[in-house]
Amino acid sequence: MDSGTGAARRGSPGPPENGRRERWTRRRFVGALGALGGAAAGSALAGCGGDGGDPADAREAQRGAPPRQPSSSAAPEASPDPSPGLSGVRPLYLGTYTSTKGGGKGIGVASYDSASGRITGKGTITGVPDPSYLAVHPDGATLYAVNERERGAVTAVRLSDEKVLGSRATGGAATCHLSVHPGGRWLLSADFGSGTVAVHPIDASGALGDRTDMVRHTRPAPRPGQQGPHAHQFITAPDGGHVLAVDFGTDTVYSYRLDDRTGTLTEVSQAHTRTGAGPRHLTFHPGGRHAYLANEADDTVAVCAYEPSSGRLTIGRPQSTGSKADTNYPAQLAVTPDGAYAFLANRGDDTVARYAVEAAGARLRLLGTTPVAGDFPRQIALSPDGALLFAADQRSGTVSVFRVDGSNGGLRLAGEPFASPVAVCALPL
Repeated sequence: MDSGTGAARRGSPGPPENGRRERWTRRRFVGALGALGGAAAGSALAGCGGDGGDPADAREAQRGAPPRQPSSSAAPEASPDPSPGLSGVRPLYLGTYTSTKGGGKGIGVASYDSASGRITGKGTITGVPDPSYLAVHPDGATLYAVNERERGAVTAVRLSDEKVLGSRATGGAATCHLSVHPGGRWLLSADFGSGTVAVHPIDASGALGDRTDMVRHTRPAPRPGQQGPHAHQFITAPDGGHVLAVDFGTDTVYSYRLDDRTGTLTEVSQAHTRTGAGPRHLTFHPGGRHAYLANEADDTVAVCAYEPSSGRLTIGRPQSTGSKADTNYPAQLAVTPDGAYAFLANRGDDTVARYAVEAAGARLRLLGTTPVAGDFPRQIALSPDGALLFAADQRSGTVSVFRVDGSNGGLRLAGEPFASPVAVCALPL
């Protein structure tokens, strides 16, 4: 982040003049990568996948242009409609940075038309600082947000009346990702700044308890140029018994067994990318035996084989993101519910790459790229039926919506992008 408040985005490339080492912030990291230039820089420096507003501004500043500011019309303050789903209207929640210049005031509340893709702003849930990543409980009643700040935390919000149920410290710094275990009893979170992952219990009301476990990625050692591990994602595998953490700083995906009674973690295996890949986000195929890994630092993707019985992941060879830009940071993959197509957000190239999924999930075939109609797509998500794809475009402060052609994976822009301050996460329900 630009200021110390939302900053946990990773440290500085070297010790400052006073001899103390500064913490790398996620935003500063991407700016540093851009300064070094392309994939070669990726092998030297680490950065969080969702690199906040700073990376974009740093890249623009190098060109001598001022950073782009989001539209002021992004977040109307009208009270949200509590009855989504009527006439094909579905809820949409938007993550942002509240401590960044031009950022939002909290979690954006909107709706989208499931037929046209049109987004309508409804208001803002305030009192949630730097909610840069969002997830919903399996029962749909509670929304969870990271608080991406130096003192990392996670917050629960009851959706029926938008009441903030409280926050819990993760024990780490710069919490950048979270997910809910399918059983609904545990919240998983990843701290980029400290390279830690944490587990919090979820009670019957949806509120969070004190964490039951926290693990720091101490081995293998961070690759050269990294000041430490940088956990970027923490998710549950389709088998439900294993949870996987992606760490940018150590070029490793860690597999843990989650004890569903105690909420504690036991490491069972590690999968290593090639040095300097900088893995960011892992997305599973619906079949449960393969997953796709976005490597932020070396601008590649990889198909991974997954063994449910052991939790072991095997990372395949790096493949093209389809980017033609001099500098590109792939962010996140999304796979259609039928497992036929996969999409990748390309920050820098400002496109969505389209892949055909073949061999029951074991192969990705690049079909091409589609301009995102925005700047720096930080995150993408599919609607539950897979008919619409949402791209949160951080630097342009917009959310682009595409209709997905189920017959060929084609993307067609559904109207003008929706203005949303420093849009870094779009969660369609």
